[in-house]
Amino acid sequence: MWQPATEEPPAAGGGPPACEDAAGPGTPAGGERERVARAALTQILEPGDERNGRWLRRYGAEGLLGLLTSDGEPPGTPLPGVSARGLAGLRARAADVVPGRRLDAARAAGGRFVVPGDAEWPTQLDDLGDARPIGLWVRGGFDLRRWALRSVALVGARACTPYGAHMATALAAGLAERGWVVVSGAAFGVDGAAHRGALAAGGATVAVLACGVDTAYPRGHTELIGRIARQGLLVSELPPGEHPTASRFVLRNRVIAALTRGTVVVEAEYRSGSLVTARGARRLGRFVMGVPGPATSGLSAGVHELLRGEGVLVTDAAEVVELVGDMGALAPERLGPVLPRDVLEPAGRQVLEALPGRGTATVREVARAAGVPEDEALGRLYELQSLGFTERHGTDWKLAPRPIRGSNARRGGA
Repeated sequence: MWQPATEEPPAAGGGPPACEDAAGPGTPAGGERERVARAALTQILEPGDERNGRWLRRYGAEGLLGLLTSDGEPPGTPLPGVSARGLAGLRARAADVVPGRRLDAARAAGGRFVVPGDAEWPTQLDDLGDARPIGLWVRGGFDLRRWALRSVALVGARACTPYGAHMATALAAGLAERGWVVVSGAAFGVDGAAHRGALAAGGATVAVLACGVDTAYPRGHTELIGRIARQGLLVSELPPGEHPTASRFVLRNRVIAALTRGTVVVEAEYRSGSLVTARGARRLGRFVMGVPGPATSGLSAGVHELLRGEGVLVTDAAEVVELVGDMGALAPERLGPVLPRDVLEPAGRQVLEALPGRGTATVREVARAAGVPEDEALGRLYELQSLGFTERHGTDWKLAPRPIRGSNARRGGA
């Protein structure tokens, strides 16, 4: 399981510092040419393909871009694992790429391109191995690496129930109030509720998109995505202008899982992209949590299956933080309501229970039923009377209609 750096970000509402300029301190080995090459490769290669990662390790970003843009057939077998037809397709896509153009467009729109080796690069993404992103397009004025140090993913069904939306909102707000960053995918349903909950609590949120950071998708979340761009961060492996596809949504989920300390699934059917995120988190050694729902709800069936395995049941933000937070961040102990009888000493409860449910009893009868001497039974009955549990009627005793709830009852037996 990845361990965050010793540096902790300030509370979300305090506003982390803005990140370094893309070409400033922390620029990776190879400098700006490496960045330009990686940015161009995000236009050519689909995210999440381990084959691409192996090519990058072997040739470097500039070398791989050169091979894909070469007019002639490279000598030998420079790109193992790809057919001649597949290579031709990659080269056809590369032919339309103008290195640096998308970088300029992103900078003009207030975005940037973060690559491995940058000070802003979240190193926990390296746990993905060859499936690690080539780079990340980021929009927003805060430092992604610092925010990711204390982040939790909240994911779930798009067609969620009102219960699912409520739980996602409450969890996100509770995490934000505790200084945690909420990460999700900006989709309808649970994702949108999670982002809104964090923003409503004055917290920080990150949306990992399956399209360019300049594209509002779904269109119904245009306003929400705009708010996240101003108050949080938009992140994508895809360059500006790219549109979402079904496969890109699935591959995006691995970034959500790797970026955060843990993933909470709020609602999910048996076949759900949210469960893909959870399984990815589990493979990476992250915490996997689920919110229970009605046993009759199909939208909770996938979560319940997750909880039958390695998932941990959570019901509020405190329980999430207990898992993903630092040592000692324990959730409060869950107790039912304290009843008046709970504050009695054992001897007092014993005498109280010896009284009949209806009618009266003598001190001798109470003592015999409680198994104590008559003197002790009488003394306890007077104590119970002062607390409002019993009443004396002549020489007999009976249960009071209702114990008092004033200050005497709270003090008695403590």
